[in-house]
This record gives sequence, structure tokens and C-alpha cells, in this order.
Amino acid sequence: MAESIIIYDTTLRDGTQAENFNISLEDKIKICRELDSFGIDYIEGGWPGANPLSTEFFVRMQDMTLRHAKLTAFGSTRHVSNPPEKDANLLALLAAKTPAVTIFGKSWDIHVTEALRITLEQNLEIIQDSLAFLRQRVEHLFYDAEHFFDGFKANRDYALASIDRAVQGGAELICLCETNGGTLPNELVDIIHQVQRHFVEQGRQVALGIHAHNDAECAVANSIMAVQAGALMVQGTINGYGERCGNANLTSIIPALELKLGRHCNAGSRLHQLYVTTRLINELANLPHNRYQPYVGDSAFAHKGGIHVSAVQRNPLTYEHIDPERVGNERRILISDQSGRANILLKAERFGLQLQPEDPLMASIVADLKNMETQGYQYEAAEASFELLMRRALGLRRKFFNLEAFSVSDRKYSMNKEPLTEATIRLTVGDTEAHTAAMGDGPVNAMDLALRKALTRFYPSLQNMKLVDYKVRVLNGQNGTGARVRVLIESSDETGRSWGTVGVSCNVIEASWQALVDSINFKLMKDEQQGMLPRSAA
Repeated sequence: MAESIIIYDTTLRDGTQAENFNISLEDKIKICRELDSFGIDYIEGGWPGANPLSTEFFVRMQDMTLRHAKLTAFGSTRHVSNPPEKDANLLALLAAKTPAVTIFGKSWDIHVTEALRITLEQNLEIIQDSLAFLRQRVEHLFYDAEHFFDGFKANRDYALASIDRAVQGGAELICLCETNGGTLPNELVDIIHQVQRHFVEQGRQVALGIHAHNDAECAVANSIMAVQAGALMVQGTINGYGERCGNANLTSIIPALELKLGRHCNAGSRLHQLYVTTRLINELANLPHNRYQPYVGDSAFAHKGGIHVSAVQRNPLTYEHIDPERVGNERRILISDQSGRANILLKAERFGLQLQPEDPLMASIVADLKNMETQGYQYEAAEASFELLMRRALGLRRKFFNLEAFSVSDRKYSMNKEPLTEATIRLTVGDTEAHTAAMGDGPVNAMDLALRKALTRFYPSLQNMKLVDYKVRVLNGQNGTGARVRVLIESSDETGRSWGTVGVSCNVIEASWQALVDSINFKLMKDEQQGMLPRSAA
């Protein structure tokens, strides 16, 4: 039976070097706990002493217990002028009091002579004695051979000499780093095999790992090929965050190992957590979710073409390489002008609507959908609006209120101050009229506040509803300021439910109004279905 693959996560170190990736100390601790819960084997927490945040993180973690993962401190070999016992970097690694330590050193001769500005022999010495010093003082010790593949291609003998010294220094695993991210999979495998033959010729058994970057978009492929070539550790980050184009994406690698190669890793037993884990890290880093990301993206199992949908309905294997539930994701059926009857039927089933293929209303719904999308409506991110459209076609949509009139005005009394926006609303609920106004940060916010203010006395649950995202897209820029626009709104409520709605018009206020009204109607419809509306309103 093949050995389990060790998953080494460097999101908290290499991942934070990504552009716009910024997290607080508390966020860093939350991510560490989540990675531990997910089953990551080693969590690289950062470089002790590099900055106050990293230093404080390791101090805080000394009072915490991880269930599975081993916290790892990261640093470099000693400075050439310092003996190991007096080197500030090595001492900081020990002060972190982590069960594992990883240090990196130079494998590429150009980095030795031009970056470090030392001799090639001096570099070999600092690799060996840095590791030898740490070996006696830490439980687990790894060596990252930085720029190994480029170094190997430039000077094979020196690159091999550098990892020889790491082994002599006591590293229990040599991680071959594809630091610049430009090596292709076929090159990488060939070099790994040469490294393995090199150690066999010496009579040594040396465990190897892989640390790949994504500059040629080969980081995942290189990591998987390295495992097939014999690597026992894969280093990477959740969602592939990292310097430049990022690191190897563990979010793709872990399910590939478990589901495709049959190579077990501890996190592979918790694949159902994968989607949630990736989302949490995105949220804490305040970065958008990549909807097109394999396995965990919202579009990873989204089907749009009618032929695809029909086939998936019969057998998901026709257009899905795995069951989405295995990674915590779900199948989505998209509604668009490419939709067929299969799309509509599946959506109806999901919405709890009774609709048959031969139902005369089916053709009407399809025609209505295609007509609306011709006008610029788009329902892929606005499923709530589409459900309302279907219910209207089936005669199941109830009007919770009637709009009589609304107005929005902006006034700027001083060039040094923000304009004041006011919205007024006049509507009726049954026989009762409501007329109110609200100030807001811009016209959409003002309309939202005024509309809910007018309706809250009839439907109190609207107090707990909020607008969480707002997008405007110009549909035809050739018409300049007279172009039609599409507004997408995402709303949520106290239940954790979120939904999207859409509006289209040449007037951005009108388009926004359409989306807002749909959003509120959807909320009220769901509340009514759950028996949450007051009887007087219902």
C-alpha cells in the first residue's frame, strides 16, 4: 500500500505574500484552527521575527492545542558571519517553540554569488551547520531547496551538492522548490528521477517533497506529477494564494490525490469540508471567491446548455467528473437564453413547483425567458427573480404591495460635502396606504431604506433583511449615457439565506427599483411559505 501523502500548508506564510492578501492576528489564528480541523498535516505559520504579527502569532499559539496539525516555523539558513548558536534567525525559530521547523537555502549558484554574495562552498557550509544546529533541538526538521529546478538546469552538480549537505545536516525531508514557476511537468519529473537515482547511488533513502509556484500555470500539475514520481510531501496554499501568480493550489491537489490517484492524505478524509474551508479563508482575507475554481467554485458544477442539463439529469457522470457533494459543493442548473426544457423542469423541481414537460405553460416560460434575456435580463446570478417569473407564469405569485409612486432626488449644497439623497415612496398594502421617505448614501440605498420603512409595519421581518451586494453593468456602451443597464442585487436575512435579483432599464434608478422590488417580494414569499408573516398582512 502506498504511503500517505503529507500535506503541508503555507497559506499563512507564502499565501500572505499574494497581492491584496491581508489578515489580522485573530484571522490568522482562525485560519490555523480551520486548517487543523480540515486535516492539514503541517501548517506553516510564518517567519518568526520577520514582523511583529508573525512573532505574536507564534507566542499566542503556544497556549493553543491543535488536534492534528503540527505548527511549523519557517526561516532561512544562518547568516554567513554568524555561528549557528548566535544567529538571530535560527534562535527565533527555536523561540517559536513549534514541533516542526522548515528552513530554506540556495540551490542555484547564481543566487549564491549574486543574491547572498558568498562563495559556493560557504553556502554549502551554512546549509549543513544550520540544519545540524536545529536537528538537536526540534522534533521535525524540513529543508526547502529554493530554486532547485532552475538551479539543477543551470548547474546540476551544485544543486545536488546543496541537498546532499542538507541531508548531512539532518533534514528528515528535502522539499524541492520550483520557486520561479516556469518548469514544465515533463522537465520536473525527469529532474526528480535524477535526484532519486543520485541518492540511490549513495545508498541513501531520502524523502522528497514538492513546493511549486504557478507562473506557467503548472503548479497543480507539477505537484501531482511529483507525487507520481515519488514525492511524499506536497506544499501549497488554500485557493492557490501566493507571490506573483500564486502557489500550488491545495484546493485542487487534495481532491485530485484522494479521488483521482487513490493516494490518501489526512485531509482527503474530510473532503466534504473543502468548500467551507476555502470560503472561510477568502472571507477572512476579504478577497472575492473565484467562481470558476475547480472543485469549489460556484461554477464548477454549473450547467447551462440544455443538452448538458438533460444529460446530467439522466446521469451526472455525463458532464461531471466527480459528485460535487464529495467536496462540499453542489450542482447548479443555470437559466439563460441557452436553456431548454430540462433546465426549466429542474429549476421548477428545486423551487417546489409542479410542472410537467408537456404542460402548455412550459413553452410560455421558455419563450418569456428568452424574450427577457434579449432585453438584457440575466438570471444566472438572479435565481430569485427567475423563481418569481415562473410563479407569475403559473399564477402562483401574490402581490404583497402595490407601488403608487416613488421619487429620488440628489442635492449637493456644497462642493466640499457629499450630496444628500432622499427617496420618497407611496404604496398600498391591501386597502391601506403608506407614504414615507428616507435619506441614504446614494439613490439605491435611499430607495431600499424608504421601501422597507414603508413596508415594515405590515411585514416586520423586513427589518432583518439587508442588501449585501450591488452591481451595475452597461449592456451596450455604444449608446453612451442612453445605454441600457443591468442591475444585480444580492440580499440576505437573519436566517443566513441569500438571494439574487435583477432589473434592466435605460434608467439605472428604474433598473435598481426592479431588482429591489423583486428582492423584497422574494423575501416576503419565503416568509409566507414558512408561516412567518403576520395574519393581518397575509
